[in-house]
Amino acid sequence: MTLLKSYIDGRWVLPVSGRARMDVINPATEETVAEIAICEADDVDLAVMAARRAFADFGLTTYAERKVLVQKLIAIFERRYDEMVKAITTEMGAPFDLSHSSQAACGPGHLDATLQAADALDWERKMGSSANLLLEPVGVCVLITPWNWPINQLAAKIGPALTAGCTIVLKPSEVSPLSAQLFAEFIDEAGFPAGVFNMVHGTGASVGNALTSHPEVDMVSFTGSTKAGIMVAKSAADTVKRVSQELGGKSPNIVFADSDLEAAVERGVRHCFNNSGQSCNAPTRMLVEASVYERVVEIAAKVAATVTLGDPMQPGPHLGPVVSKVQFDKIQHLIQVGIDEGARVVAGGVGKPAGFERGYYVKPTIFADVTNQMTIAREEVFGPVLCLIPFADTDEAIAIANDTPYGLAAYVQCADKDKARYVARRIRAGSVHLNGAGQDYCSPFGGFKQSGNGREWGEFGLHDFIEYKSVNGFYA
Repeated sequence: MTLLKSYIDGRWVLPVSGRARMDVINPATEETVAEIAICEADDVDLAVMAARRAFADFGLTTYAERKVLVQKLIAIFERRYDEMVKAITTEMGAPFDLSHSSQAACGPGHLDATLQAADALDWERKMGSSANLLLEPVGVCVLITPWNWPINQLAAKIGPALTAGCTIVLKPSEVSPLSAQLFAEFIDEAGFPAGVFNMVHGTGASVGNALTSHPEVDMVSFTGSTKAGIMVAKSAADTVKRVSQELGGKSPNIVFADSDLEAAVERGVRHCFNNSGQSCNAPTRMLVEASVYERVVEIAAKVAATVTLGDPMQPGPHLGPVVSKVQFDKIQHLIQVGIDEGARVVAGGVGKPAGFERGYYVKPTIFADVTNQMTIAREEVFGPVLCLIPFADTDEAIAIANDTPYGLAAYVQCADKDKARYVARRIRAGSVHLNGAGQDYCSPFGGFKQSGNGREWGEFGLHDFIEYKSVNGFYA
């Protein structure tokens, strides 16, 4: 069994004082596959100060110099790609097909998109009659990432931070640290100077506040729950840090009667269940035009009946388990709350699926006759659970879609493209997907309201890690 060390100032190290260990559990087997050595505030201080020292030189490098290092990182990632697929599947139970085609692919995808965006930036240019505009790194950045799309979030933060010239202290999720450990190996192999990238393993309780409140940290980029995001913002406020957050979601998927119902509903159900429902932008509220509501309920139940569960290490279109017992128990509780509040179960329900007594497998569940005030329509379940909600007309669909504290993503299924665009303009969400359209790595990702602030991906992700300096009289 592997003991995972932290990476500080170019070296793999154990905590300086703490002796606490935490098991890393394979959610498909419930077996321990590694341990992490839990860091504390003293370790955070060592990592932050290493990043501060490294910034003195790295922050003055040219974009061309940094680009070479990021290109090396991409090449190493691609060469060791299969290792990353195995790490993600082992730590969080993402099925092999999903890990290979989507989860791991986010690494080189985001890094390459960041370089393409950086190539198009004027890192220094004349403004007005005599000013020179410089794009400079914001400084020492703390990056806190979640377990559900571990490499997506690592690459979407680390890529632009390094490209901009920032130095980093990463705290990956303690639930899914294997992929982060591997990514740190890639960075070490790429030859980034000591202290430019640092990683501390720990929990929110052991290192969270020490990271976000540290006076030598200039920025915090956080992805996680809205509740945790509020705590991060409060902790960072005393030192007026820049804080960028990507938080929760309860995304609506509006299905109009004129859409291709079979295709639209199947797409929506499978998207909601993808990654075992553990995606912040999952379309978990399907809003259905009343005239076709019962037909949609029938289609959705039929699609759910075809969804299979299986060993995530094996190729195939099946779903895997959810990430942990804590997550399993939360989902079971919310499914029961949905039943208690009067929603109609048309697929799935409480309890483990037949044949999966071991592992944190959840029955893919669909509720019909949900109102938007029910708990399952308000709270982020973060499991394979879909709510079907009827609406009378376009205005009511928009009202229900926006009646949520979140605003991360939204989806519209409508044959009338003018109506689809009309609805998209009126939904308060950071991204809207029409008729099954996906999202490119160059598009901005982030949300309105309590889904966070700031944007990630492509050029938009770069901006959070850049300061703008005007040198006036430069050309005088």
